[in-house]
Amino acid sequence: MFKKPVNNWKTSSPLRTSDRKKLRLKVASSFSIDTAEADVLVPEGILSVKFKSHLNDSGVAYLAPDGDHDPLWFILGKGTDAQQEDALIIPTVYTLWKNSKLLPFLSTPKAVIPILIGGADLMIPGVVHCSQSLNEGQLVSICKYERVDVDGTLTPMLSPPLAVGRMVIGSDQLQDSGQERGKAVYILHTWKDHLWELGSKGDVPMSEPIKIEGGEDMENTEDSEEKKQKQEGDAHIGVETIAAAATQSDSDSTKTSTYTPDEVSQLLRMSLVQAISQSLGSLPVSAFPIPATIFYTNHILPNRPNYPVLVLPFSSAPSDDLASTDLPGPDPSSITIKTSSHKSLTAFLKSAEKSGLISTKTPQKHSAQTDMLVTAVNASHPDVQVHRSFATIGEAEAKAVRKTLREEEKKKQQAAASLELDIRELWKPHLNSVELFEAMMFSFKLLNGVHSPSNLYNLQEVRSLLSSYFATHQLVNSHDQAYINLDRILMMCVVPKPKLKSSKNKSSSAKAESEPQAEVEFMKRDDLIKGVLDTMQSWYQVRNAGDDVLPKKGKLSPIQVAMKTRQGRKVSTLITGFEPFNLVAEDLSEDLRKLCAGATSIAPIPGKPANSGMEVLVQGKQSKAVVDYLQGKGVPKKWIEAHDVIKGKK
Repeated sequence: MFKKPVNNWKTSSPLRTSDRKKLRLKVASSFSIDTAEADVLVPEGILSVKFKSHLNDSGVAYLAPDGDHDPLWFILGKGTDAQQEDALIIPTVYTLWKNSKLLPFLSTPKAVIPILIGGADLMIPGVVHCSQSLNEGQLVSICKYERVDVDGTLTPMLSPPLAVGRMVIGSDQLQDSGQERGKAVYILHTWKDHLWELGSKGDVPMSEPIKIEGGEDMENTEDSEEKKQKQEGDAHIGVETIAAAATQSDSDSTKTSTYTPDEVSQLLRMSLVQAISQSLGSLPVSAFPIPATIFYTNHILPNRPNYPVLVLPFSSAPSDDLASTDLPGPDPSSITIKTSSHKSLTAFLKSAEKSGLISTKTPQKHSAQTDMLVTAVNASHPDVQVHRSFATIGEAEAKAVRKTLREEEKKKQQAAASLELDIRELWKPHLNSVELFEAMMFSFKLLNGVHSPSNLYNLQEVRSLLSSYFATHQLVNSHDQAYINLDRILMMCVVPKPKLKSSKNKSSSAKAESEPQAEVEFMKRDDLIKGVLDTMQSWYQVRNAGDDVLPKKGKLSPIQVAMKTRQGRKVSTLITGFEPFNLVAEDLSEDLRKLCAGATSIAPIPGKPANSGMEVLVQGKQSKAVVDYLQGKGVPKKWIEAHDVIKGKK
């Protein structure tokens, strides 16, 4: 919603006391909080400002009265305000950082957050945790979920809300339908979008470990089953409930299939061998040493098997034939140092060094470097040489991210295509080409009576007519079909006439005007078609989808975007030739002034006759921003030419 600059911000003004009271009551009732808490979130003197998004959606934003005027709430919809019963009041991330429990939330991996900030919606594969009581259309917040290594222990962490959106489907469908495609949440507002940038742009509050009630960590499942079951029934799920739900799932899995600590250690060693085989073994010597924590987080953890049961069958399975049971396989994310027999990262790395897989260095006493260093890996180790690669967690996560990116890129392309201008180049028979088209019409009159020498034709139609003419008159060269034999009409159309040095002999002059300069027997097909087009009159048509616009006479040229040095060493970006593309100089100048945050000006094009068009100047090197803006206005990329005159290149 706010991924691009917001247009037409009106002047902000304080809410009247009565309006603030209504807004406070609406917040209290909408989010089930008491009036005292609503007083804090709707402070006295709160400002309101109307706006239009880049999609021309109208709305009202409510800003804090002091400081940097952080946006606190917003409402979408033309003519809506907080007093209307059906108006949906939406908290911003600034407000959710003050009270994260205003909205139920979903969590998503760290890699997905930049995609949401870029304007994408949250897809189903990107959901890690969600409540069991969310309804379609319900407001939710989005938090970042990640596992952080703390002293050799992989700890689940959850960030404060970083986005706000509406559910596309209910959580029951999200959990039970088994869908792998489609959207989970329509994103309305995110951290770092243009609404957020109106405020103080303060740092995001610290992420917190996910803990269940009683202070136990998410990984501990022994003594909290009853608490977890109670939490799962809560309609408004907080951090503790999310952790409990995940813990319950882990507990159920533990009852049916799990690895012993020695087996986890074996899997971690296999992950290390996989990392050496696939990436670490090819690193240059200069890439080492690597701190142990980074080595574990960036190389070992991503190389854990995504389907560990296929790599190492678990010893606690009640049947030798795993495929015949309904028991779930072990969770690959449970393969950590904490669940292994080593219990610490240092012990694991020392064991790997003892077996000859790696070399390590212990930091000296009183040194600023407290982390063990991995100084080398042994790519020639026998275990590495005979290792058979397996599907890893890192590959699965990367595949999910690529899939989401592809879907979002496809969505952007479809949206751009729907907004793109329909540009047609047309040609009309003129002068020498009139006789050629009359001959073609005469040849095809029994087949097609629609065409006429006075019509406008696009490139495909001209090609089709000429190809039919070549075939009808058997003009295709028998030795090389890429060449066309010229008859008298084609020669008169495309072969230049002689230029006379003197006009004394009128009879010779008349003869020269009626015949080509020299006999040309054949021409290449493409060159012949280009020659015919050059003798025709150029027209063009530029229209938005669904509009009915009359064609205009003249040759359509691309918009020119040139960066030049003016007045000494000052660089400016100049835009010309935009008028045929339904762009107005004043609107273009104003939009670019806001987009580029720099001065702009409008002037006639220097050295051109009057009415030749205007030139818009933007201060600074803004070529990329201008090109992106023009494409956003529907101008196809092929109709934009960018020049860097400073460097002398295009």
